[in-house]
Amino acid sequence: MNPLMSDREIISTFKYVSRMKQEFMLSELRDYLKEEASLQQIHQILSPLLFDMGTDIITENDDYRIVRASPSRQMTLSEEEIKKNEKFFGSAAVSRKLERLIEQYIEKKTSKSWDDPQTLDKIRKAIRMQKASYWSEGSSRNISYEKGYSVLGYLAYQFPVYFIQFQYLLYEMAKDGLLKTRMKILDVGSGPGTIPLALVDMYNRLDDHKAEIYSVELFDENVEAYNFLVPQYAAIKSNITVKEPIRADVSKLDIKKLPDNIDLMVFSNVLNEIKDMSLEEKAGLVKSMAEKLSQDGNIVIIEPADKTNSTELRRLTIMLKKMGVRIYSPCTFLWSGECSLENCWSFGQKKDIKTTRLMETLAQCDEPYRYINTDIKYSYAILRKDKLAKHFIDMSAKSKFARLSQIEKHNKKRINVICSVMSGDLGDEKYKLFRVCDGTSKKAVYTVIPSHNLSEDNEVLTKAPYGSIIKIFNVLVKYNEANDSYNLLVGKGTIIESQYVDENETDDYN
Repeated sequence: MNPLMSDREIISTFKYVSRMKQEFMLSELRDYLKEEASLQQIHQILSPLLFDMGTDIITENDDYRIVRASPSRQMTLSEEEIKKNEKFFGSAAVSRKLERLIEQYIEKKTSKSWDDPQTLDKIRKAIRMQKASYWSEGSSRNISYEKGYSVLGYLAYQFPVYFIQFQYLLYEMAKDGLLKTRMKILDVGSGPGTIPLALVDMYNRLDDHKAEIYSVELFDENVEAYNFLVPQYAAIKSNITVKEPIRADVSKLDIKKLPDNIDLMVFSNVLNEIKDMSLEEKAGLVKSMAEKLSQDGNIVIIEPADKTNSTELRRLTIMLKKMGVRIYSPCTFLWSGECSLENCWSFGQKKDIKTTRLMETLAQCDEPYRYINTDIKYSYAILRKDKLAKHFIDMSAKSKFARLSQIEKHNKKRINVICSVMSGDLGDEKYKLFRVCDGTSKKAVYTVIPSHNLSEDNEVLTKAPYGSIIKIFNVLVKYNEANDSYNLLVGKGTIIESQYVDENETDDYN
């Protein structure tokens, strides 16, 4: 039997039968085949193709039931789904079921109780080592999760924050209409399964939406943790299918081995840890992987909020923009031309998460602050192949708003500005401080509201979501020599409006 001929016959026969029947048993295909084939062989050939062919597979005893699925469409959240998610994010936490799974994995790896004093001391040591490596510079920065306790330290300290922060992004994407009722998802550099676990958790608060999750991971210890945690947690929802991780080094990935027509591709806190690739090489890797996206698919890149990693992410996204991969958010390019700001430090911030039981137990020591990690601060970019953007405003050539690329001309003058809010409040009790950008900045620009000037006319800035567009009227420009940046100083007569612009407004500052 020619294997290639057999593959083609099995696939062709499956397509024929699935068009004829709404549902059927996979073993029925053998009645239509000219050559003999085992059920195992048929399943092995068809399994990677079923999702794309619009069918679902359900294991039944020693056979598989094939069901024709509803066509994929844009996901629209119901009122009940929104209610569930708003409640979750009001007090975000790792679910007790997942906490217990992680504790059970610790017990499996150590053959001791998860809260055994010696086990906890070794996890504390792993956390301290990871934190020390994270803040190192250059060649000494070597973040690795190759050893068992390194993975346990990650699960105890970094995991809860990364797990929740991705769900914030996923929820925003769902509200924006970027997700589908039927999704093929690829997590690149999956570690112990943070993103797949977050996806399962989010889907627990959604109705009958389907997802097929692929992942790429190199290290054995991570794959072992992934295979313990993800399938068990995914078993909660029958509409989530989790594939065995693809064992590969991300920096040497064979793109041909990845699935086609990916709807969502995620790089979560992974690109910054690849030390042997230049920024240009990382951009090339993401660009090549974008070829595996569906036409309306999304790439999400998430990095830590510290200055080094956040700034590098912005440089990476601008490189990708020049390569033809479009930026959906958070950056908005309000004017024609390219962003030329070399040191753009911007990040989003959300409400702190609740501590896990493991985290609280680790903190029962002389230096508890070392083991508590609840801050949600992260830099991200959502990229697409098409021209869709979260905010699009066609600015008139004769606009009454000044471009931030020309802000030096207006030093010590009052101007009107339209821009995106690119940070949470960076200030203190005396001043509210927000990073802003219009896609043309040559130097960093901040909007500053002295506490005594906060009023109904300008407080909208304090509530504006990260990446949203605001209009600022009658604001004073001041150059900050110490930081080589510009401040937009909000006074009593300054008015700030959120996310609306009249495209026909004309002239003043060109």
